[in-house]
Amino acid sequence: MTARRWTLRRTLVVGTGALVAIALLVTGLATSLALRTFVYERLDAQVVESLQMARLGNGMQTAPNPANGDRGDGPAPRVGSLFVLFDDGTVVSSYTGDDGEERSLDAKQLAAVTQADLSARTPVTVDVGGGLGEFRLAAREQNGQKVIAGMSVEEVTATTSALTVILVSVAGTALALVLLGLSFFVRRSLRPLERVAVVADRVAARPLSTGEVEIPERVDASDTDPTTEVGRVGHSLNVLLAHIESALSSRQHSEDQLRRFIADASHELRTPLASIRGYAQLSLGENAPMTPTQERAFDRIASESTRMADLVEDLLLLARLDAGQQLRREPVDLTMLAIDAVSDAHASDPSRTWLLDLQEDNAVDVLGDENRLRQVVANLMRNARTHTPAATTVTLTLRREGDVAVIEVVDDGPGIVPEIRDRLFERFARGDVSRNRDAGSTGLGLSIAQAIVVAHDGAIDVRSEPGRTAFTVRLPAN
Repeated sequence: MTARRWTLRRTLVVGTGALVAIALLVTGLATSLALRTFVYERLDAQVVESLQMARLGNGMQTAPNPANGDRGDGPAPRVGSLFVLFDDGTVVSSYTGDDGEERSLDAKQLAAVTQADLSARTPVTVDVGGGLGEFRLAAREQNGQKVIAGMSVEEVTATTSALTVILVSVAGTALALVLLGLSFFVRRSLRPLERVAVVADRVAARPLSTGEVEIPERVDASDTDPTTEVGRVGHSLNVLLAHIESALSSRQHSEDQLRRFIADASHELRTPLASIRGYAQLSLGENAPMTPTQERAFDRIASESTRMADLVEDLLLLARLDAGQQLRREPVDLTMLAIDAVSDAHASDPSRTWLLDLQEDNAVDVLGDENRLRQVVANLMRNARTHTPAATTVTLTLRREGDVAVIEVVDDGPGIVPEIRDRLFERFARGDVSRNRDAGSTGLGLSIAQAIVVAHDGAIDVRSEPGRTAFTVRLPAN
């Protein structure tokens, strides 16, 4: 199953929205990382500052000593700050909680701080544990004393987390507004293109092959501004439609002239051909002395004039059908028509087997011109006789399928090669390549059959393979 392609509108909205989303994501990540870096730098500066404030040496220290209530000589410690002093085996630790109270670290917390690889200039992150979380710690040694100072990263984490939530919320809202705005503006911008597409769809739906030459559809003048891309498309479409209309008019004019010429020529040729045939038959019927050459010549004149008269009648019929001549619409019993066609074929060519297959229970009637429908069946039967070898079996089947009457002529001859089958109903098409052809074939029989069937609102088709060729006619049943 082929995946459904996106419309231009959806592609523009989704593509632009994706670019905006990427831009918002990059901006958010850059902002979050910049703020995180800045806050950590501030925190590290506070840690280093606290570390420098601790005065070491001569047994004196300013780090707070919760054990004896000493808070040092400096300012009160910050919330979340941590101090640890190592002096001759004595360890003094202090942590200031959110409530401002100072408390000592337990053994595990001291172990985590002591085991950390710390320096005096670059604080590192250490997980102290015991519910205190992570700290940025730095250490300094002097005169056998060591002091460790640190600040909790809880505020940093809270700040960056809050910023992330804010950025996600703002970016999501902004993206939603951008998508809504894009949908509106893209829809508004593509309306001229949609109107041009509607005109193109209406033109494409026109059955131009039926001889219709006028194409009234045109793109509105407001959508043909040559300074815009859509306007150029609309203007080009109007020019193209004008050219097509002109070409169709020229073609229709040429076809009308050709039809009139064929009809007039066929009509005018009927009289001289009848005269030629009459004089030839008169000369042959007088029993006057003739040389064998003269007798043969007159015989050929009569034969060829008869064949030419048939060709003229076929051309005249096709010209009239092309011109839209209305056929009679009377009830026609196809059963009797099929019986007569098989009887006539058997009488004219007993060298082939002619079979008739009828539905005994249901009569098959249509509304149409009986003489023309007889001509259709006769042409199909004559086509089978002309293009199949002797001893071929030809079956004429008549049946009713719902509201459709079906006439089928099937033979077990050699079949039709695909190259000829595709153009079999063209005028003057020949089946010589695949079948034997008598000299009497004009190549118009199937064209006439198709034209008559189409004039009766029906359809005719052929299916062929070696050993079976079937011509099927479908007509609206009465």
